[in-house]
Amino acid sequence: MSKIYNIAIDGPSGAGKSTIAKAAAARMNFVYVDTGAMYRAMGLYFLRKGIPASDEAAIAKAVKEVTVTISYDNGTQQVLLNGENVSDLIRKEEVGSMASAVSVYMQVREKLVELQQELARNENVIMDGRDIGTCVLPEADLKLYLTASTKVRALRRYKELTAKGTQCILEQIEQDIAERDYRDMHREHSPLKQAEDAVLLDTSEMNIQQVIERILELAGEKGIIF
Repeated sequence: MSKIYNIAIDGPSGAGKSTIAKAAAARMNFVYVDTGAMYRAMGLYFLRKGIPASDEAAIAKAVKEVTVTISYDNGTQQVLLNGENVSDLIRKEEVGSMASAVSVYMQVREKLVELQQELARNENVIMDGRDIGTCVLPEADLKLYLTASTKVRALRRYKELTAKGTQCILEQIEQDIAERDYRDMHREHSPLKQAEDAVLLDTSEMNIQQVIERILELAGEKGIIF
């Protein structure tokens, strides 16, 4: 069996991790592991079972019955919940709310980490999040810490929202991002931090294409074949 390669991308909210990880995976023909989609699939399972987000004991019991995996069909991500394709269903607002509410439970995090590690053992993957290089894939072949200043991240988010016609205040977005950074960096379980062996990539002055090219360059330096 040929060697399996894993790339871990961590960083704060609004750093462009998902966009960049997805594009780099497509260029390298790797599987992009959307960890957020996996949490949503878990949330969908609890909703279907009628388990309230506040019932930690019932959720801890139910996680044992869940398998979530990700595959690609003609380049399009498919999210499978116990073998069922739920890619469209997990985008509903109530599913996102449930995913957010249950993601704080250690049993949910541990189960998903186990499933993510299983995926990484069998596929060449690029995975992004806040604790991938430190907790989920500590042995990854390449670890990156993607960041940008709060001002740049807020401006990117502002442009994204106003393009959709959403009214928003730039200063408020920047404040929200700073507060989320603090919460992510100070949470009890798996706080956001740069892994000791991760390459820091500050994208404040870079466009998406430049970041992707730099990742491919770093992968090549690490001997990752793609």
